[in-house]
Amino acid sequence: MEYIRFFETVGINDVGLVGGKNASLGEMYQHLASLGVNVPNGFSTTKDAYDLLLSQNGLSERIEALIGDLDVTNVAQLQSCGKAVRELILNESLPSELEAELVEAYRELSKTYGKKEIDVAVRSSATAEDLPDASFAGQQESFLNVCGESALILHVKRCYASLFTDRAISYRSSRGFDHRQVALCVGVQKMVRSDQASSGVIFTIDTQSGSNNVITINSVFGLGENIVGGRINPDEFYVFKPTLKADKNAIIKRQLGSKEMKMIYDDKHKTLNISTTESERASFSLSDDEVVTLARYALAIEDHYGVAMDIEWAKDSIDGNLYIVQARPETVHSKRQRSKDADHIEKYTVKEDTSKRTRLLSGQAIGEKIGTGVVKVIRDLSEASRFQAGEVLVADITDPDWEPLMKKAAAIVTNKGGRTCHAAIVAREIGVSAIVGTANATELLHDGMEVSVCCAEGEVGYVYEGEIAFEVESIDLSDMQEPKTKLFMNVGNPEQAFSLALIPNQGVGLARMEFIINNHIKAHPMALYDMYQGRFVKGNESIVKLMEGFSDPRTFFVNKLSEGVGMIAAAFYPNPVIVRTSDFKSNEYKHMLGGEAYEKDEENPMIGFRGASRYYSDAYKEAFKWECEALKKVRDDMGLTNVKLMLPFVRTPDEGRKVIAIMNEMGLTQGENGLEIYAMCEIPSNVIFADEFLKVFDGYSIGSNDLTQLTLGVDRDSTSVAHIFDERNEAVKRMLKMAIDACKKEGKYVGICGQAPSDYPEITEFLVQNGISSISLNPDSVMKMRQVVVELEKRL
Repeated sequence: MEYIRFFETVGINDVGLVGGKNASLGEMYQHLASLGVNVPNGFSTTKDAYDLLLSQNGLSERIEALIGDLDVTNVAQLQSCGKAVRELILNESLPSELEAELVEAYRELSKTYGKKEIDVAVRSSATAEDLPDASFAGQQESFLNVCGESALILHVKRCYASLFTDRAISYRSSRGFDHRQVALCVGVQKMVRSDQASSGVIFTIDTQSGSNNVITINSVFGLGENIVGGRINPDEFYVFKPTLKADKNAIIKRQLGSKEMKMIYDDKHKTLNISTTESERASFSLSDDEVVTLARYALAIEDHYGVAMDIEWAKDSIDGNLYIVQARPETVHSKRQRSKDADHIEKYTVKEDTSKRTRLLSGQAIGEKIGTGVVKVIRDLSEASRFQAGEVLVADITDPDWEPLMKKAAAIVTNKGGRTCHAAIVAREIGVSAIVGTANATELLHDGMEVSVCCAEGEVGYVYEGEIAFEVESIDLSDMQEPKTKLFMNVGNPEQAFSLALIPNQGVGLARMEFIINNHIKAHPMALYDMYQGRFVKGNESIVKLMEGFSDPRTFFVNKLSEGVGMIAAAFYPNPVIVRTSDFKSNEYKHMLGGEAYEKDEENPMIGFRGASRYYSDAYKEAFKWECEALKKVRDDMGLTNVKLMLPFVRTPDEGRKVIAIMNEMGLTQGENGLEIYAMCEIPSNVIFADEFLKVFDGYSIGSNDLTQLTLGVDRDSTSVAHIFDERNEAVKRMLKMAIDACKKEGKYVGICGQAPSDYPEITEFLVQNGISSISLNPDSVMKMRQVVVELEKRL
C-alpha cells in the first residue's frame, strides 16, 4: 500500500514519514516485544497521504489564505481562524485511493486478531511531535473505541482537522514550527479495553525534580483520558530504579488518589464518565505486582531510547494484560539538561513565616516556583479576551486548549488535575508555576484578589493572600569545590527530598521520622496498635478514614513510615541518610488523633517522657517495634542500605542497650548489612560519659539545640530567658569539643545536626577546626556554609 505503513515496518527514524507517535509505536512493536513489553498492533497513514489530501481541490491554498497572516496572540482571531480551517478539512472527502487503503488495512488488522471488525484507537501523530524539546502533548485529537470502516474514515478526517485546533496552532507558533512544514499522520491501533480495568501514564523521572533515579506511575480506573485531561486526581506510585534493577521491593511511595469518576464506553461505543464506587475510591487501581511490571516496561523503554520517557499504558479487562500505547521523550527536564543553564539550578526560597499569612487553598504543586499577581477567574474559553498578561489564571481545568492563556499567566490555579495531566506537562514546558487539583479554586478566588501561588514548599502548593516575600537563587554547579568535611542536610519532608537532593551535598545528617508520622500517619502510634489488637479507640472513625487503601492499622503505619523514609533515602542514594527514630514529646503526641488517651500532662515535657525512654516502656514499646519493622523494610526489602539509624535523648548507656536489644529482636542488628546505630549527643551525660556511651553506639550526632539548653539550664521555648540561649557560649563550645575529641579517640563517627552551624559561620569554623566528621545543615544554609568550610580548609 502506498499511503499506509503497519507498525512492523516503521521505526524511530521514520518520524518524517508517519509522525512521532507512530514511529515510536513501530519501534517498540519491533524491538521490545522480545523483552516482554506488550504493544498493541496497528498501522499509520503517511505524510504522503496528508499531502494528497491537501492537494485535492486546492485545499492547501485555501488553508494558507485563512492562516497566513494570523496573529496567535489575538485569542479571538485565533479561535475564528482555527474553526474555519477545521471546517474546510471536515467538509472535504478523503482521496479515494487513501480511503481504499484504510479499509484494506483495517480489515487486515482485524483479521490478525481473529475478527471481522475490531475496536481501534485512532490517534493523531504529527511529523513535528514527541521531539526531545517539544512534546506537542495533547495538541491534536485522538478518538477511542472506533469500530467499523465508515467510522474509521470519519475519525481519520477528524484527526486531520485537529492539526488546526487553536491550541495546536498556538503551540507550533510559540516553538517556531511553520504549519506548512508539519504533516499530520493518523495511527490506527488495536483498542485496549481498559474501560473496565485501569490505565494511566508513566514518567521515567521524578516530574518535579527531574531525578532520573525514579519512575513515576499514575493510575486510574477506566480510560486514561481522565488523567491526561486533568479531570481527576489519580493514584501515584514511585519506583526506585537502582533497587528495581536489583530485584528488591522498589516501590517507595503509594499515594491513593481520589478518583471520583472513571471513563467507560456505553453500548453505542461512545465514552462517558460515571462516578466511581466508594470501594474503588478507597482502593488502589494497580496491585504492587502490576506497578513493578509497568516499571520494568518503562525501564526497558528508557534503556532502548537512551533518554527519559513519557509513556501511556492501559490494562485490558479481557485478557488481563498490561499494554504500552504510547511513548515519547520527556521534554521539560531533558531540555533543561541540554541547555546552557544545565550547570545551574534555580532555587526559590520563601523568606517569611507563611504560617502568619492567610492560606486561601492548597493543591498539587507543579514545579517549584513562586508566582504572584492579580486573580482572573476564567470559566470558559469564550472569556479568553478578559485575561491579561501577568495575571493569575484560575480555572476549573487547564487542558492544552488553554495554552495561549497559560503562556501569558504569572501563575495557574485549577480545580482539577494531577501532576501528569496535559496541563501540568505544558505548564512545566513553558515555565509557569501551577497548582492543580485544588477542588474549589474558582469558588474561593475572585477577580482582583492579589495572591501568591507558592510551589516552593514541597509536593503541596499553597495560594496565599497577598504577595509573599521570596528570593530566587541561581546556584552554579560548574565550579564547585568539594570540602573535606562532609556537608550533610537536615531533611524532614519526603515530598521535598528529590528537589533538595539537587543542592550539592554528601548525604542527610538528620531525617526526622516524626515529620513523617505527624504529616502522613497523623494518628497516635499506640492508638493504631490498639485498633490492630481489636480494642476500641476514641476517634476511631477519623483514624479509619486515614487508612483508606490499607488492610489494617499495622500495614498502614509500617507502609507509610517506610515509604516516607524510603523517599528520602532514595533521593540521596547512595550517600548516607541518618534517620532519627521518633522524637515527639508527650504534649506533641497528645495532639495527634487518639493521643489524649495515651499521654499524661507533664510539667516539663522537654525533659520528660521522650526519646529512648519511650522505646522500652510498656506504654510505647509495641509502637517502637513497628518503627523498627518499617526501618527494616527500607533497608532489607527496598535495598536502601544507605540508611543509618540514630536514637534521640539516650540518658544512660543502659538505656541504649535496652533499645538496641529491641532493635535486634526486630531484625535491625548493628553491623549486619552495614547497619550503624548512632546516638544523639544532646545531654551533658552524653558528653561526660562518652567513653561508655561509645561502647554501645557507632558514633554521635550532636544535637546542639538540646545540648545548649541543658548545658545552660535554659528552656529554649521560653521568651523570658531566650537571650541566654546561645550555642556560641564558651561552655557549650567546650561541650562540643569534648564530644568530638571523645569520638575521635575511639575512632567513631561524629557529626552535628543541630541548628547552630546553619545560623553561625563561627560555629561552623569551630567545628571544622576541631575535626568534626560531618556538619548537617538546613537546606537554605548549605551553599553559604559550603563556601565557609572550603575557605577555612584552605587555611588549615
